[in-house]
Amino acid sequence: MNLKTKKYWLFDMDGTLTQAMHDFDAMRSTLGLPAGMPILEALAAMDPEQAKVKHAALDAMELDMAADAIPQPGSHELLSLLQSQGATLGIVTRNGKQIANVTLAACGLDEFFSDADIISRDCCVAKPDPAGVQLLLSRWTADPADAVMVGDYLFDLQAGHSAGIDTVHMDVDSRFEWPQYTSVSVNSLQALTAYISP
Repeated sequence: MNLKTKKYWLFDMDGTLTQAMHDFDAMRSTLGLPAGMPILEALAAMDPEQAKVKHAALDAMELDMAADAIPQPGSHELLSLLQSQGATLGIVTRNGKQIANVTLAACGLDEFFSDADIISRDCCVAKPDPAGVQLLLSRWTADPADAVMVGDYLFDLQAGHSAGIDTVHMDVDSRFEWPQYTSVSVNSLQALTAYISP
C-alpha cells in the first residue's frame, strides 16, 4: 500500500492531530458513568432525558478543554505537505462540532479544513461506526481505494476498516495494538510525513 497515491485523507483529532489530553476515567467519574465503558455508548444506553443532561455536561467539559488544545508535533507540517500535494483533507471525530472547531482553532489547524469536511458526533453515528467516514467519501465522491484514515485509537481504525479504506495507526507509545485493522503504523506525524515526502 502506497500512501503517496492517496488523494483523500481523513483524520481523527484528539490524540492524532492534537496531543491527547482527555482523562476519560475522570470524565466518566464526573458524569457518573460506568468505569471502562466508552462515554458516548454509556450515554446512549441511558434514559433519554437523563442522557440529555449528561450530554450537556459532557459538551461543557470538552469545550473547556478544547480551548487549551495543543497540536501534535508535526501536524502543521504534515497537513501543509498534503495540501501542497493537492490532497483533500477531512476530520472524523467523536467530539461535537463546536468542540472540534474550537480545538482546531486553538491548535492553528483550522485553516486546513472546511466546515463541511469536519464530521462530528452531531451529524452521524460516532466511530467505530463507519458512518462518518462514509459521509465524507460520499461528499467527496471519493473511491475508497484513494482514501486513508489516520487515528490513534481502535475506533478510528475500525471505522476506516469497516468503510473499506486503508488505515494509519499513529501511536506515540509504539505499542501498535490492533494490527488487524491497521495498514501502516507510525509513532509520530513526522514519521508519516516522511512516508509521503517526495
